[in-house]
Amino acid sequence: MVQTIARLIVALNGNVKKSQIAAGFAWGLLLGLVPTGNIFWIVFFVVSFFFHHNHASKVLVMALIKLFMPLISSLTDALGWEILHIEALRPLFTTLYNMPFVPFTRFNNTLVAGGLVGGIVLWLPVFFLVMALVPLYRNIIAPKIRNTKIFKAIAKMPFFSQITRAITEGLNG
Repeated sequence: MVQTIARLIVALNGNVKKSQIAAGFAWGLLLGLVPTGNIFWIVFFVVSFFFHHNHASKVLVMALIKLFMPLISSLTDALGWEILHIEALRPLFTTLYNMPFVPFTRFNNTLVAGGLVGGIVLWLPVFFLVMALVPLYRNIIAPKIRNTKIFKAIAKMPFFSQITRAITEGLNG
């Protein structure tokens, strides 16, 4: 996990395109909201490797969302319930459920439906939000953080010195 954090810091402070970082955040959001082990999750995870994005940001955002999923699950459950109870979609859901293999996706589970729709709907807003925030971080926030006494003191602590070492190795190698 330290290496993942270090890679993300290197990407934020380095020459990695802001679109790659933003795409990593968006993929992490989608993968974090869809329940792990679900066929949709596996397909999205595999498909994500066909696109050029920052994998460290994807893994970190996905881990953070999975960590806070007990707090988020009521929202995804409610969203999934609303979607699965749209009367106009009932014939589609019935047809899908009666098809071979499709029920194994568990699309009719409220957490799966809510996470899938929530992740897809939030993908673009998160992408554009991170695209806007990366230059703000690089140009304004990062220089101010680096010059604070607190940052310099924390950087000397053993755990953070490992991150600093990993970042230095990432920038050099």
